[in-house]
Amino acid sequence: MYDVLVIGGGPAGVTAALRASELGARVALVERARLGGTCTNDGCVPTRVLARAARMARESEQFADFGLVAEQPTVDFAALMKRTQEKVYSLHEKKQLLYHLKEAGVEAYIDVGEARFTDPHTVTTEGGMQLGAEKFILCAGGHARRITFPGSEQALTHSDIWGLDRLPRSVIIVGGAATGCQLASIFEAFGARVVILEVATRLLGMEDECVSREIHKAFIERGIEVVTGIGGVERIEKRDRELVVWYAHQEQARQAVADAVVLATGWPGNADTLNLAVAGVQSERGYIVVDEYLRTSAPHIFAAGDITGRMMLVQSAGYEARVAAENAVLGIGQPYSHKIVPHGGFTDPEYGSVGLTEERARALEPDCVIAEVPYAAMDRAIIDGHPAGCCKLIVSRETHRILGAHVVGEQALEIIQLVAAGMAADMWVEQLADLELAYPTYTAIIGLAARNLVRELGVMPLAPEWRALGRPHASEWERGPD
Repeated sequence: MYDVLVIGGGPAGVTAALRASELGARVALVERARLGGTCTNDGCVPTRVLARAARMARESEQFADFGLVAEQPTVDFAALMKRTQEKVYSLHEKKQLLYHLKEAGVEAYIDVGEARFTDPHTVTTEGGMQLGAEKFILCAGGHARRITFPGSEQALTHSDIWGLDRLPRSVIIVGGAATGCQLASIFEAFGARVVILEVATRLLGMEDECVSREIHKAFIERGIEVVTGIGGVERIEKRDRELVVWYAHQEQARQAVADAVVLATGWPGNADTLNLAVAGVQSERGYIVVDEYLRTSAPHIFAAGDITGRMMLVQSAGYEARVAAENAVLGIGQPYSHKIVPHGGFTDPEYGSVGLTEERARALEPDCVIAEVPYAAMDRAIIDGHPAGCCKLIVSRETHRILGAHVVGEQALEIIQLVAAGMAADMWVEQLADLELAYPTYTAIIGLAARNLVRELGVMPLAPEWRALGRPHASEWERGPD
């Protein structure tokens, strides 16, 4: 009988097991297949390899602008797929997860198939092995949603992409959230004709409007066809070597034709595989219901990561795992809160966000102040030939604290980390404005936006004549056309 049994060997499960062991518990971890979870094996890691290759292909378009003479590269897709697997293997070698778990005193049961509860304190694997524990932390992750309609079996999910042996000449992507937009950007860079079909009225509907606007604009400029506000996909038909997707749009039946169709329509949790009813654990729509301490409806069972359906990001999975482990081993005491979570996507251009969107900020504080600065105002963006994008900074008029930030453009995900650190440190916007950020860098756009807001808030001295002219960039070294 273990003190704590962790189910799942992804970022949440491994972190939870290590933390519980670190606190003195006797811990075991059960993983149905390979350690690393979706993140390492067929999610973030291989997708980032594709994004890197896509970026290199796009950079080659600028060779002539910088006096470089070379042929435009073509994609050896089979070689690229091999490279993605090599990178997955290299990260497994780097992490040495099994060795790390054993060194920390965690007993790991790997590649044992699904584990299901047979009573509130016992799970049984597919091979019949029984494991008991006083406490459990469920970190079984999630999976790509495969919506069902006539012909849906002919579509791929992101997990199926790694089995492709050739680059499709054309791709229809159903879903315009993070996964769909990243895949669209990647396939277009490799030369495929791409169509995105999205039910919502805009791409990346959970992000700030400026992110949706700039990504949509960039996609259109790259030749990606974007159709939003569809009524859903009705069916997929096979026509010779192509697939025909029938969908409803503006009360009419429409069709799109491509070599491949990818469904990027959500990420439900794996709660249904665990036989939770036997353990008294409540679930809804494939996710485990947890309270503010990540405790389930069964007091001795906790959950963390994608399976909770809260904040399905690697960094959030690790955070939740530590909280769940501490509450399981030390007793209930630490609530979790996803207040400051920098995140984004490796589209081209990149996008990154933290905190509240403008819509949510104005709902809470209608008088908040907002600055939006275009990338074209930054010298580094002009030097590098990447002027597309913007930075939006949202600040409380009452407290001068940062409520949110949203960046679209080169190195957006790196830039947003600075704002997240400032929010965690409870910085005033004046402090952010006073940072002497290196020049020429993309991150300097944060300082420009912050100084705009300081002027707007009236805490930077300005002559009445200048304020009346409404010229916020008057004393800025870096600026673009008004």
